[in-house]
Amino acid sequence: MHVLFCPSVPAALMTPVRIRPLVALLCILLAGGLGLETARSQPTTVFRGGQLFDATDTTLTDNPGIVVRAGKIVDRGATALDTTGARIVRLEADHVILPGLVDLHAHYAVDFFGAGRVEETEGYPLLYLANGATTTFTAGEMQPDKMRRVRRAIARGDRIGPHMLTSGPYFGKARPGWDTTRTPASIRREVDRWAARGVEHFKAKRLQAELLRALIDQAHRHGATVTGHLGSGSGQSVNPRTAIDMGIDRIEHFLGGAQLPDTAGAYDALPTATPDEPAFDRIARHFREHNVYFDATISAYGYYGTRKSNVYADWPDAQQYFTPYLRSVLAEEDYQEAVPRFQRIFEVKLDRIKAFYEAGGGGLITLGTDHPSWGEYLAPFGVHRELQAFVRAGIPEAAALRIATINGARAVGRGDRLGTLTVGKWADLFVVRGNPLADIRNTRNVEWVMVRGELHRAGALREAARGTVGPDDAAAAEAFKPDRGP
Repeated sequence: MHVLFCPSVPAALMTPVRIRPLVALLCILLAGGLGLETARSQPTTVFRGGQLFDATDTTLTDNPGIVVRAGKIVDRGATALDTTGARIVRLEADHVILPGLVDLHAHYAVDFFGAGRVEETEGYPLLYLANGATTTFTAGEMQPDKMRRVRRAIARGDRIGPHMLTSGPYFGKARPGWDTTRTPASIRREVDRWAARGVEHFKAKRLQAELLRALIDQAHRHGATVTGHLGSGSGQSVNPRTAIDMGIDRIEHFLGGAQLPDTAGAYDALPTATPDEPAFDRIARHFREHNVYFDATISAYGYYGTRKSNVYADWPDAQQYFTPYLRSVLAEEDYQEAVPRFQRIFEVKLDRIKAFYEAGGGGLITLGTDHPSWGEYLAPFGVHRELQAFVRAGIPEAAALRIATINGARAVGRGDRLGTLTVGKWADLFVVRGNPLADIRNTRNVEWVMVRGELHRAGALREAARGTVGPDDAAAAEAFKPDRGP
């Protein structure tokens, strides 16, 4: 059979606002039984037609017929298995199947009122998934208990969303109320607590050296990874090169090394660094020798710049996902002016990521969006902006897609389960219209998403998220204005 689609929801059912996602999700459930079922209860699904980019090489191939059963890809070719009674998804010639995207800096945090960040968990899980991001790492949370509840609800099948790899709270001064008297022993105890609560990947930001060393060591004792938003080494910051020597697994934003001297802060030093210096070659080699992944977050800095690049073209209309109340509030806001330093950093990072790629670092680059929204752009759509930024930097489209899939999976120890469309791996994939190897922007044209073997119409997910982001009224807005203390 063909996959059913969700019919339009009658206008009478559109109010109140919080009813809309419930109606849309009910529609998803009725549309061929898709939605909240567990992978075990899913029928066998066969994708026929279209083309395939499986991320094992750099080419498109004709889709031989992907067979999904019990949440995994069990065959490619549909020749050896009995597929009687299977759900058949018939694709057209211009459809392309891709592995699910892995966003390793996927903030759910928002700050719509300039009063501090809170985690947005109504619409964001749906929107990340609707954009093909089937795995997200939260990279530092403001409300870790809330995020843990959402992660567990998604894992149980009670909610729809991507595989959510939660980080727990920031380790370092980026955490509101951080105790500056912390000791290595206290860091180890807290790692133990969060590991017991299901955290498998930790995030350090503005954490001093001896505490970072304890975090890395204790996380590794639990089989967990650590990533860090680090500095130049000035003050009490830690240079990425030093963190690599400590055994850190991933680095965010800056490659570091001697190009970030400890005589200045990272943001001051980076705009003057160029990839033709010997120091760049040394730090690139250090990453390769220690197999440390680099989450470039290129587009994150451009949001604060002039945004004249077509990376930031008006797509989509973010306003449709806000509640009516939040739309009215944001309509009165003046969005921030461009910050010249961050525009320069965006441009520098384009040059540096291409140089790192050409220096043999292509297998170590990962995709991370890093956009805590203030209302002008929404983070879940950032996966496509970051892909476009890679290509604008000069990285080939196929390599950019591998960065966004298999590289990310390997960086969090899931390369045996995610990242390529090969037999035995989880059935995390998405289908777009148009060839992304010809134009990377075609990844935006998402029509279907499958995660854990559950198949969703991307349009139904977007509809479910419409009107859900933000508070419904002034009273509810207080929850979006956290008390951060002195």
